Amino acid sequence: MMSSGTSTKSSSFRPWHLFVLTALVAATIAILVARPSDPVGAILLTLTIAAAGLVGLMTYRVIKPLTQGEFRESTVMAGSRSRAAVEREKNLVLRSIKELEFDRAMGKVSDVDFDEMGRRLRLRAIRLMKQLDVEAVDFLALIERELEGRLGAPAQPAPASAPDGLLCGSCRTPNDADARFCKACGTAL
Repeated sequence: MMSSGTSTKSSSFRPWHLFVLTALVAATIAILVARPSDPVGAILLTLTIAAAGLVGLMTYRVIKPLTQGEFRESTVMAGSRSRAAVEREKNLVLRSIKELEFDRAMGKVSDVDFDEMGRRLRLRAIRLMKQLDVEAVDFLALIERELEGRLGAPAQPAPASAPDGLLCGSCRTPNDADARFCKACGTAL
C-alpha cells in the first residue's frame, strides 16, 4: 500500500537531480581516469566538477523561463515583498496590539506609553492592510509614465475621474468614488 508521500501520480524527479547525478558520475570517471597521486588533487578535481554541475543548473534555471511560452511568477507580491510575508507581519502587529492592551489592563503599561505604542502599532497595521488591499499594480504603465517624464515626452492630461470612480493624479490608478486617498500610492484625492 502506498502512502501519499510515496505516490507515483506526480514525478518526484527534479531538474537538479539530473545535474547532481551528472556531476557525481563525471567526478567518479575523472578520478578513475586521472588517478591523482595526492588527495589534494583528487579533492580539487572533484570540486571543479561539482562547480561545473552547479553552473549547469544555474544556466538551466536562467534559460528555462525564457523558453517557456508563458511565464508566471509563482510568488504573489504585495509591494516589494511577498504577500505571505506581509500577511505574517500584519498578524504579528495585530497580536502585539492585543498584548499591549492586555498589559495595560494588567497595569504594566502607563496610559501615556499605551497611547504612544498603540498609535504606532495601529498605523503600522493600517499600512500593512492597505498594502494587502492593493490587488495589482500595473507596473508596465508606471514604467511607461516614468519614462515619458524622464525623456520629456508630452504626457496626456489625465481625466479627473475614471468611469468607476476617481483617477489618481500622480499614479493614475482608478479608485473608488468615495475614496479620500489613492489605494496604490496613498496620495490625497
